[in-house]
Amino acid sequence: MPLPFLAADRDFDSTTSDASLPHAGADQWRRPYRLGPQRVAVSALALLLSAYLLISALIIAIAGTVGAAGATLVIAAVSIAFALRVLRMGIWVSPRGLRRVGLLSTRTLRWREIERVSTVQQPVRWLGLPRTVQGQSIHIEPRRGEPLRPLLTDHSADFLSRRKAFERAADVLEAWAAEHRH
Repeated sequence: MPLPFLAADRDFDSTTSDASLPHAGADQWRRPYRLGPQRVAVSALALLLSAYLLISALIIAIAGTVGAAGATLVIAAVSIAFALRVLRMGIWVSPRGLRRVGLLSTRTLRWREIERVSTVQQPVRWLGLPRTVQGQSIHIEPRRGEPLRPLLTDHSADFLSRRKAFERAADVLEAWAAEHRH
């Protein structure tokens, strides 16, 4: 079963043909980088926990406590939803714009709403925690309004210890912004 939210183009740039895409439509949202191992590990652990919860719910239901089995099923469903959302988090691009998917929210900007996409050297959060380290981040300057928080950092769950992958993703995002902004 293909999982399109895990797919990333190998040579993701504007010159690739539609035949090289992991899906039929070139107008679909796609991630310009591969998921980091930390993000995949968190999702795998959440899915493992949900498997145990589902087995527990079955055992509890057989024992005759339907209310407790229902509560356990709800917790398992939340765990599965969390794991899938963690896999979906990140930056997605399409010819229509740029989409930032977070754990609880999604924000989409059309390319014409973006003034500039750039890579900046600054203190960044390490794995999203309060601790900051010196690193690089990708910033978006919208045409109107205040600047957005950094899109990606080289110390995030997708790019920790993968500097070349961060540089490639930054180049791709900057190229897409330059090509589609009008």
